[in-house]
Amino acid sequence: MTDERQQSRSSPSVSSIPLNRRRFFTLSAAAGVGVFGASALSACSPGSGSGLAGSANTIRAAIAGEPDQLDPHKTSAYFSFEVLENVFDTLVEPNEKLEMVPALAQSWQVNPEETQYVFTLRPNVRWHNGEPLTASDVVYSYRRIIDGELSASWRFDNVATITALDDAHVVITTRTPSPNLLSSIGGFRGLAIVNKRNVESGQILTRPIGTGPFSFESRSPATSIVLKANPGHWSGGPHVDGVAFSFISQGTTAVSSLRSGEVDWTDAIPAQQLRILDSDDEINVGTVTANDYWYVAMNFARKPFDDRRVRQAVAYAIDRKSIAQVVGYGTATPNQLAIPKTSPWFTPYDRFTVGLDRAAAVDKSRSLLRDAGHSSLSMGLMVSTEYPETVTAAQVIASNLADAGIKVTIEQLDFGVWLDRQSAGQFDSLLMGWLGNIDPDDYYYAQHHSAGTSNSQKYSNPEVDRLLDAGRTELDVGRRKQIYADVSSRIADDVSYLYLYNPSATQAFSKSVRDYTVRADKAVRFRNARLDRGGAS
Repeated sequence: MTDERQQSRSSPSVSSIPLNRRRFFTLSAAAGVGVFGASALSACSPGSGSGLAGSANTIRAAIAGEPDQLDPHKTSAYFSFEVLENVFDTLVEPNEKLEMVPALAQSWQVNPEETQYVFTLRPNVRWHNGEPLTASDVVYSYRRIIDGELSASWRFDNVATITALDDAHVVITTRTPSPNLLSSIGGFRGLAIVNKRNVESGQILTRPIGTGPFSFESRSPATSIVLKANPGHWSGGPHVDGVAFSFISQGTTAVSSLRSGEVDWTDAIPAQQLRILDSDDEINVGTVTANDYWYVAMNFARKPFDDRRVRQAVAYAIDRKSIAQVVGYGTATPNQLAIPKTSPWFTPYDRFTVGLDRAAAVDKSRSLLRDAGHSSLSMGLMVSTEYPETVTAAQVIASNLADAGIKVTIEQLDFGVWLDRQSAGQFDSLLMGWLGNIDPDDYYYAQHHSAGTSNSQKYSNPEVDRLLDAGRTELDVGRRKQIYADVSSRIADDVSYLYLYNPSATQAFSKSVRDYTVRADKAVRFRNARLDRGGAS
């Protein structure tokens, strides 16, 4: 998927990056990518390793692929963020309810117009190399993103100035009222506060230095990354010695390793194995509806997809329930908009299914095609082999559309090629997902505003632009909700994106792992986790 994902083409991610590669998220860890197998376990298994990785008080976590790089501003890969979430901090951060709460900033003040935020940093925060954190580090981090036009730079579109009043205070001034500023700087992992010396030396790529609850300890390419507890962290320090991440692309291998006790935690879980894990008395399985969504986008710059009737014909013919069932084995939730029901910003919408059984939906699709002058249609659908879910979903979609006389040719591409083709507009349609959304602006602006940085489908609707601009500055929550209810329905009516479903965030862990929470934003945080292995504290 896209996670406000990246400019680098080496790994998929999850962000608002489609167009300039900034926001694709690494699909479900259950699918995984790469060729790493069970041998990856040896580096992280207690007893088989030495030092921190072999400590009985180190969490052994299996993720489905290797981070592409360790610079949080330049990666967009979910595998990278799973690790880096524990190494770096942000100025503010979302709690488990996805409400913004203090992180490196212990407090902030906002002027009545909500155009100026003054953040007060926590005292005595230090980088992992011992240097003190100051307000200039925050300014440097944000200016690096903005000036370098890095993947998260769009989140600062409304920011006029960022200054350090002194070592303890940062002032962010916006051009217009900014009700989503806190979620913009805290809700996405690419907004980490980085160390200037670490960046300028180039060492951030191989040995990142953050202020987070864990510091980077070691890396074995294609095998593992080990993090060490930072006892001086402002949260009070972790309760474990460290976290050893192993890379296991085969979900069945990760699940077997969890059940045998070789690893303590994994999100590399094939959906079809959830029942097995649920029945294991030694395993906890956490599943929540994620803030992610999967979608199909058709290219407005290519005929006949510039015709709204054709796009709607495709939307009527697709059976979202069957797609969600096949891909998620009952864990995914069909949705015709982006925002899931669990969000306070959810809007009910069922235009493409209301009052229609499958046969009636297909008839409606054929009728729209005839109105547009087509008795049949051919359509390419671009997916990535690095995200098996896209391939599986595309096969169901092809079968669905065949019923309406639409022949689909599935193009399975390496993700780097997929990104190049998407950026160049060389596609009829594509299938992908987005991750990392919190504020409604995250779900819609970059993707559907005519000037949006991730609007690769080339959608343009002046009223949608007006509403999206208004949503960015409206301070009244009730009016803001109405704006997004209106604009999201217009986007769906126009089929700028053809929304498919919201997936689940599913993670499994040994019952020896305590105080760990599965989150809707898929943030993997071991800050508060404990191990009760009989000898571990």
